[in-house]
Amino acid sequence: MKNTKPQPNIRNFVSGLAAGGRYFFASRDARSALGVSPAAAKLALNRMTKQGGIASPARGFYVIVPPEYHSLGCLPADQFIPALMKSLGLTYYAGLLSAAQYHGAAHHRPQEFQVFLAKNRRPIQCGAVRVAFMARKRIADVPVQSFNTPRGTILVSTPEATAIDLVGYQHHAGGLDQVATILSELVEKIDPEKLAAAAATAPIPWAQRLGYLLEHIDAGQKASALKVYVREHARLATVLLPSAPRVDSRRDDGWNLHVNVDVEAEI
Repeated sequence: MKNTKPQPNIRNFVSGLAAGGRYFFASRDARSALGVSPAAAKLALNRMTKQGGIASPARGFYVIVPPEYHSLGCLPADQFIPALMKSLGLTYYAGLLSAAQYHGAAHHRPQEFQVFLAKNRRPIQCGAVRVAFMARKRIADVPVQSFNTPRGTILVSTPEATAIDLVGYQHHAGGLDQVATILSELVEKIDPEKLAAAAATAPIPWAQRLGYLLEHIDAGQKASALKVYVREHARLATVLLPSAPRVDSRRDDGWNLHVNVDVEAEI
């Protein structure tokens, strides 16, 4: 009697994963399930990718794209980044404008999802989804919290750590005016003591600049513990914007800072 059991195919494999609530897989998983050669598995995966059923944000890593995300051509970044980072064995957290969104302080929707790693990594372009990676020293010490997504959870910098990073990476956040605007929306969630603790994971000048900006947006009460930290550790004066000249700057003794640019927040 002939064996009538149907031969496994890529579409059935993908459908089976989705039915079980799993939306990520490695190319080796597909090859093993199909029982075919690497070349044959690659051909099947490429075919289904072109049809829009799956996408590959990283080599050998695939996501299943449900109908509601077909226009994106990929899963949203926050739904696959945790699984991708786990597969790569990398410590990560979502930060800057992406973190601000989670904390309800996104003034404008960011054009890319921003992720911190211990080392730089090339950006991801998956359909209309773009992920930018930035290197953060002492990444394991940065305070993070977990948020739910439709596909699991994602690690995001706390409001305090987000504030610190926004100042340290202001060029990735739209400049100091944009940073001040986001801080004005983020400030209600900032705990002064936790802010000082988060500052200890970053260079001292970041704390000096952040403290000045918080006072500038009339949120100085949130910077009380940070000012104590700066007075204990800031041995050298710094400038508010390193890329701008110091000519005609004014001195802010409270933060040991040369204010060399005017900052205007949209409040």
